[in-house]
Amino acid sequence: MNSDAPLPSTRKALAAHFAVSALALAAAILLAGCASPGAPHTPLAQTSPAAVGLSTTATGETAAPAQWWTALGDAQLNALIDTALQGSPSLAASRARLEQAIALSQVREAANGPQATLGVDATRQRYSANGLVPAPIAGNTYNSGNVQATLSWSPDFFGQHAAELQAALGQARAAQADAAAAANTLAAQVGRGYVALARLVAQRDVAVRALEQREEQRKLTQERTAAGLDSQVELTQAQAAVPDARTQIEALDEQITLGRRQLAVLTGQAPDALPSLTPRLATLHPLAVPDVLGADLLGRRPDVVAARWRVEAATQGVNSARSEFYPNINIGAFVGLNALGLDRLFNGSSRQMGVTPALRLPIFDGGRLRAQLGGRQAELDAAIAQYNGAVLDAVKEAGDAIASVQSLTRQQALQDEAVASAEKAYRFAQERYRAGLGNYLVVLSTESQVLAQRRLAVDLRARQLDTRLVLMKALGGGWADDTAG
Repeated sequence: MNSDAPLPSTRKALAAHFAVSALALAAAILLAGCASPGAPHTPLAQTSPAAVGLSTTATGETAAPAQWWTALGDAQLNALIDTALQGSPSLAASRARLEQAIALSQVREAANGPQATLGVDATRQRYSANGLVPAPIAGNTYNSGNVQATLSWSPDFFGQHAAELQAALGQARAAQADAAAAANTLAAQVGRGYVALARLVAQRDVAVRALEQREEQRKLTQERTAAGLDSQVELTQAQAAVPDARTQIEALDEQITLGRRQLAVLTGQAPDALPSLTPRLATLHPLAVPDVLGADLLGRRPDVVAARWRVEAATQGVNSARSEFYPNINIGAFVGLNALGLDRLFNGSSRQMGVTPALRLPIFDGGRLRAQLGGRQAELDAAIAQYNGAVLDAVKEAGDAIASVQSLTRQQALQDEAVASAEKAYRFAQERYRAGLGNYLVVLSTESQVLAQRRLAVDLRARQLDTRLVLMKALGGGWADDTAG
């Protein structure tokens, strides 16, 4: 009997000691593998919705903007905007980015679940007579086959997969909001271009009447000069006013042509697709703006919603980067058939199976992971800064539009008084002329004041319509909150 052999009790003690040591070593490696993410990071302060009058209960959901432009009551404008939303290249690009973001989120969601594959392959090979494979295989040619099913799964013990999925969903929702913002902006651009064109058409009508009036003044002055009542000075002045009026009409015609071409391109058509488009200010009805507008309407603006979702996506990106400091566990298994010789592939003795659990520990990756986490934290700060900027821009844009609406309302009251006075003077001049108490030149002179007021009235009405379009766009699509429910 060998006296150096350990006693059974001693062997048990050694085995227990070895097991404890192995567990301690595994725990030490596990703890060492959980590399430290470094000092905690405090993100930038996010603008409080209440601080700028926004709703604190906004969910961040958004949809395509409602057809708020239909409230202006112009069927031709409605058709143009519908055409733009369907055929605009820029809007098509936004939709493509949305589809891409949705597809990426679906890829991420699918990758987080169990993965199963099935592989079937066959090989015909001549084995070297001087290699590692022994006889009788060496030096001969054989067929071999393999049929194998593999299953793998990486349990999300530390929330990495969930954070990655939420980050991808946040980017998809931000892309959806971006597409809605692009549609909202395009509708506003078409509406404002339409109003601008209607203004030019109305100004041309006034300019045509001004040309007719100057023709009448020239003819009357010519007659008075022939009768010795006026000099060549008055006649020369009256003659010079006619080409000046024609120049104004020509300039307006140029602007009208350019306006039509701009609208055609905005609606996704050829530049010359709208040669006869002639909108009228009278068919557009400026909406009455409520005395009180809920500032929480700004919270539904698509650009603000997109910025909010990007903050959420960046936050989840930080969580995902932080979870990479912890172990990554993967569980795999395979089962199949493998044989040298296809005639034996499906024999019971050709079966093979196994399990492949794996544990990955970031022992020496602390520096790389900390750098990666720092990059994600910087992305979060940038997203918060962009969100804060979007909120402030929204508040300013809406506030400016409201201030302009209020000022234009006061200007309209003053303009009405000026128009009434000019038209009253014109009527008096006509009455005096009919009564033989004045000449027709006085009538034409007072009509010039009426035409000047009409020009101002056209500009003022166009500005009122344009400012309301700006306000509706600034509020995310009008001031009626139709997002409830």
